Amino acid sequence: MEFFDTLETRSKDARHADLLAGVNQQIAYLCNTPGAYLQDVAPLADLGELARLPVLRKADLVRAQKDNPPFGNVPVGDILHVFQSPGPIYEPGSAGHDWWRLGRFLHAAGIGQGDVIQNCFGYHLTPAGMIFESGARAVGARVLPAGTGQTELQVTAARDVGATAYAGTPDYLKIILDKADSMGVQLGISKAVVGGGALFPSLRQEYADRGITCLQNYATADLGNIAYESPAMEGLIVDEHVVVEIVTPGTGTPVVPGEVGEVVVTSLNPDYPLVRFATGDLSAVLAGVSPCGRTNVRIKGWMGRADQTTKIKGMFVRPEQVAVLVDKHSEIQRARVIASREGEMDQMTVQIEAEGGDQMQFARSVVEVLKLKGQVEVVAPGALPRDGLVIEDQRVYD
Repeated sequence: MEFFDTLETRSKDARHADLLAGVNQQIAYLCNTPGAYLQDVAPLADLGELARLPVLRKADLVRAQKDNPPFGNVPVGDILHVFQSPGPIYEPGSAGHDWWRLGRFLHAAGIGQGDVIQNCFGYHLTPAGMIFESGARAVGARVLPAGTGQTELQVTAARDVGATAYAGTPDYLKIILDKADSMGVQLGISKAVVGGGALFPSLRQEYADRGITCLQNYATADLGNIAYESPAMEGLIVDEHVVVEIVTPGTGTPVVPGEVGEVVVTSLNPDYPLVRFATGDLSAVLAGVSPCGRTNVRIKGWMGRADQTTKIKGMFVRPEQVAVLVDKHSEIQRARVIASREGEMDQMTVQIEAEGGDQMQFARSVVEVLKLKGQVEVVAPGALPRDGLVIEDQRVYD
């Protein structure tokens, strides 16, 4: 088996030493930058000492960015782009070689020179499209920057340019394939790299039945690649340029190995140094190493949110957004967002507890505030459960 580089097969001791040196460089950089979020920290003697440092949360960045736009108290290096994610929160990007480190994942998925990737991640405001395009350049693949929508044109373009691979959310590929079937078009896509949502086993199997190998990764706009699947499909292998901790949600205290907790990541990207950045996602360390020969630690994959923030159709929906929706209309007393599945597609239902009001106007506000279309149900006052939930995820991930 050919690996992306020799970092993937390092010994545990060699990896620890390299990561420790990288973390200490990030800490020194921050401490020597006036106004940065981390100050007066001595070099670490062991990666376990990360636990004594504070956790940096997205809410911290949002507040800092309001006072000092666009990046708050995080120093940035050589960047080319500024992206915006829901919150709003701003992230930098660069055209530097494999800046988000997706090449490692694409290589593991067997994508390289000669491949044409139909990149169906968005290129506007959010960085997902650029993240995967950067990875494609790192492995020598061509890119069809397709984005989403206009499915018939997607099929035509995929056929005409000879797309051999797909990049995008897990369920959008099915939309393209079903449209191709209805058009009588045979596509040559045999590899898929997906993210931005859960890859359900039934959907992966459907792709396998069509002759498409589908692997998933775990990345964020702030951190780039965090972990990725190899053909072994046993957990997600942590990227070689991050340190992942699993902590008790709401704290910075590491859990016992194997227990579920919040994913906290330290990135070694010198252009955007994030030390102990809390993702809000839940996961757990998977014992042992991958049968594929890569020696880094593995995590079990996405296991939910440490808060109620939920990803639906590849977009985050946050409790703060639900609060904004309620505040937009005096008739609305409460609202509850429900994420579900219909077939192999995410569905969103917004239950609005109101007396009177215009349901069509409520629906327009849902799109405006949540950035997603969904079914709107108006229920009588007192009908919604008083269980503290404003976002309920009814999808089954097993």
